[in-house]
Amino acid sequence: MNLKVRFLSLIILFSLSLFARVVEPIGVTKFKIIDNGMEEIRDLRGQEFIVVSVREAGSDGRFYAVDRDGVVWWTGIITSGADDFKTPSGIYTVLRKQRYHMSNKYPDEDGVNNMDFSIFFTNQGHALHMGSVNWMSHGCIHIAPKDIPVIYHWAKIGDTKVVVTRKSYMPFAKKYLVKFNFR
Repeated sequence: MNLKVRFLSLIILFSLSLFARVVEPIGVTKFKIIDNGMEEIRDLRGQEFIVVSVREAGSDGRFYAVDRDGVVWWTGIITSGADDFKTPSGIYTVLRKQRYHMSNKYPDEDGVNNMDFSIFFTNQGHALHMGSVNWMSHGCIHIAPKDIPVIYHWAKIGDTKVVVTRKSYMPFAKKYLVKFNFR
């Protein structure tokens, strides 16, 4: 097998492993991770994190900001990767933030920054950013213009976690959402 074919095979295997991972909320701060047959429980108590329940069947199509005390203090609707561009599940750390950004892979034809308020959480370029919540993305998480500035300014590089799940988080967030009058 030549080097180019072997390299492409590794990229495909790595990409498939991102989507084979299952992250299931089992509490406000606890998540069960199943990855390549291995099961692990992660408790994010004492950490700030953003849960993204992608917009797919069985999920909420929402993000939830959770503070260090395990209080869900902000939420909003999102869109995530379309069928051909699924957003990878997992627990990530915020890698970098960029206020104005133009996608290198999917630039906007009119030259306008199409990823404002970007919060990058994978080395492949996946980010939470301002975008339309009416259509699906190329793998990023679109957050409405009214919500993304709040999350952008709150999230800390190297500290805040991003939890991407294909399961509903609403049962754990509901009591806080009622308390803070979110609908």
